[in-house]
Amino acid sequence: MLAGGFLQYPMLWLAATVVLLVIEALVPGLVSIWFAIGALAALISALFHAPFWLQLVWFLLVSVLSLALTRPLVKKYVNSRTTPTNADRNIGKDAIVTEQIDNLRAKGAVLLDGKTWSARMADETATAEVGDTVHVLRIEGVKLVVEQSDK
Repeated sequence: MLAGGFLQYPMLWLAATVVLLVIEALVPGLVSIWFAIGALAALISALFHAPFWLQLVWFLLVSVLSLALTRPLVKKYVNSRTTPTNADRNIGKDAIVTEQIDNLRAKGAVLLDGKTWSARMADETATAEVGDTVHVLRIEGVKLVVEQSDK
């Protein structure tokens, strides 16, 4: 015990708050801030000589409440790193082969809406020759996955 017991619990909660804030600073995204807030609430209750069980209740209650009340806003405004590119609008369109598409040789390119894309055939054994028209099935990373067009 530190100094007769009174400083034991406040020091515990102060240490927990500091450790949780350090974790928050080191880890990308918000992961432990809610628990740091809960530890701060427990620290305040410890400074008012609350029994340890009540300090734990404050820690858990404030942590859960702060998480529940702020997490949806944080997800919406802070962690919304998804940048829409509208690349999916190319799915279903036809493109012209500008470099032979050969999955076995990991090569191929198409021209679609004035832009050159790397392309691969959906059928691993199929190829497409320069000038062929292909149909875009999906996008995988920065490559279009295509099949021979009926046109």
